[in-house]
Amino acid sequence: MELTSGILLGIMVLAALASIQFYKGRKWNLQLMYHYLQSIEEVVKPEDKDYVWLGGYIGFRAVYKVNRDNIRKFEYTLTLLPRQSLFYFPIALLTSRHDKLYVVIKPFAQIKREAHLIQKGYYRMRPDIENEPLLQKEIIEVGGRKYEALFEKRRDVENLKALLESLPKPHNVKHISLTPKTNVFYVLMKPEPETIREDVEKLLRFANERIKESPFSS
Repeated sequence: MELTSGILLGIMVLAALASIQFYKGRKWNLQLMYHYLQSIEEVVKPEDKDYVWLGGYIGFRAVYKVNRDNIRKFEYTLTLLPRQSLFYFPIALLTSRHDKLYVVIKPFAQIKREAHLIQKGYYRMRPDIENEPLLQKEIIEVGGRKYEALFEKRRDVENLKALLESLPKPHNVKHISLTPKTNVFYVLMKPEPETIREDVEKLLRFANERIKESPFSS
């Protein structure tokens, strides 16, 4: 196929745009990573920390040893959209939709009962919940969004609902759960630079006050 001057010019323009997007997108993602890392660390105040780079400008995983109040460990994984890629970024908006923050809090108190709130329509492939056949189910509304509640006792879901309603943007939380088998408090959410500190503060307070006191730990 013979390249015309128009096609060649088009290729050169796309190459230039891709190069510009790479440097701008890389800078944006690096700034986001630094902001989230700094903000979360300042709130959690770990006694020890470990970071794992996920490669490129995708994000990182952090493991914090806290050993304070009711929190033994605070772990999170941040994955960012590929803003540095002119061509893949639009595809990622359709598939991944947004940046993601996966939080796992490991308390000292033993979680005795299972409870989940899952935003309706969020998952394309439903997560595997081992005890799902044994859990009660109902649909509730939080912050104008519908959530599927799975629980052993209703008061557990009411407490998770109250936590979501206390957050600056409740709809950013896609899945929140307490799992006795692994003894973890788990949150999958869309992080935002403006609200990340308050979000993390509320999660820590919930683990320190609500999980420690019950209903989950007794």
